[in-house]
Amino acid sequence: MSAQQPSLGGGFVDVGGVKTWVHDVGSGPAVLLLHGSGPGVSAAANWRLTIPALVAAGHRVIAPDQLGFGQTVPPEGHEYSVDSWLAHAVELLDALGVERASVVGNSFGGAMALRLASGHPDRVDRLVLMGSVGVPFPITEGLDAVWGYQPSVESMRALLDLFAYDTSRMTDDLARDRYEASIADGADERFAAMFPAPRQRWVDSMVLPVEEIRAITAPTLLFHGRDDQVIPLTTSLNLLHLIGRAQLHVFGQCGHWTQIEYASDFNRLLADFLA
Repeated sequence: MSAQQPSLGGGFVDVGGVKTWVHDVGSGPAVLLLHGSGPGVSAAANWRLTIPALVAAGHRVIAPDQLGFGQTVPPEGHEYSVDSWLAHAVELLDALGVERASVVGNSFGGAMALRLASGHPDRVDRLVLMGSVGVPFPITEGLDAVWGYQPSVESMRALLDLFAYDTSRMTDDLARDRYEASIADGADERFAAMFPAPRQRWVDSMVLPVEEIRAITAPTLLFHGRDDQVIPLTTSLNLLHLIGRAQLHVFGQCGHWTQIEYASDFNRLLADFLA
């Protein structure tokens, strides 16, 4: 169990030879949660308010630290790529004996969820994308700052203020905790290897061709904060037009963290959609 988040459960699973930290709790239809790509991020940090709500709604919730994030450390010399992250997600489902799941992807995790729904439609029941990458856009100053993070408490505090609309919720204690997470066990070196400058190429590498997005048949729910400074609202508007069975919910006075800034509304809408 995680010492920081005991209520979320958690343990290591061998996924293609990689010790992968996974929160696997609850019972019922499976839901796979794929977190974003901020420094110091983990499944627990991203989904701490979501996991208990989905368990209470009758789901088995599977929330991994994706390859290179949190406590999931790839082999030395591993080259990060969209393909390696996607393969890791599919191999995780295999390792856990999950044939089919609904998939919820946040930001970078949304790009992985999109690819899962496109490349492995037989594995995906319903699709939920939050402030998702996956369609073309010029990289924002916010995302460039996130991927270009240089570890310090001050830099982390500045990033937290980028993520949230109401910056009063981003405390110095939270900044210190996330800073510590961003340097723990070589996390800063792993993160620096993921998205080196020039960073537009990493946005482009996560773009799914239009015809592949149009071919997605899974019922899809899109979330976006209207005031998101990291991923522009236009990405979700474009996905709404491309995915046939899609609906979009936009939160006003909300930044990039819809699942935290509007947790109760987000959880209710998500549980209703997955029911």
